[in-house]
Amino acid sequence: MPEHAGLKFTVPAMRILENEHRYLSFLMEEWHDIVLWFEREQPAPEEARAQLHKLRKAVLEFTGPLKKHTVKEETHFFPLLGRYIGFEQGPLVGIQEEHREIEGYIGHFLHHTEGNAELMTLEDIRAAVKDAGEAFEVLTVHFVKEETVIFPMAEHQLSAKNKERLSQQLNTLIT
Repeated sequence: MPEHAGLKFTVPAMRILENEHRYLSFLMEEWHDIVLWFEREQPAPEEARAQLHKLRKAVLEFTGPLKKHTVKEETHFFPLLGRYIGFEQGPLVGIQEEHREIEGYIGHFLHHTEGNAELMTLEDIRAAVKDAGEAFEVLTVHFVKEETVIFPMAEHQLSAKNKERLSQQLNTLIT
């Protein structure tokens, strides 16, 4: 069995990003369970507000590591890969647009859930929770796209020197 079971990539820089995806996915699953709870249940307003509080706390704890991961990709990885594959069209454009979409859904959720949850109706809560669910969906597909398109492209396109430099730049914590 490989030393790093479950990781697909051999280039250290790609392994770092892939490992971060695993961690972020773990955190996402925790708050997505609450989103799914809202889809299954017909809670009383008090119960919905308690679950909303837990969801907001989990999403807030998720946003720090996500932001650090995104900054690493946009500051170091995408500009380097873009020199090989271009910036104007293609997969990097779509991936970066997804970063904005994810930020939008999470930002919308956080904006609409700040303040006193006691003032929110059950309808308001469900609408806000839907944004968290959309963020989860986009993130899940986004990670798959990066791991099936962008990361393999980098493994094959980047020079050995650039792979090493990128590995050093990305070798920082997101927690």
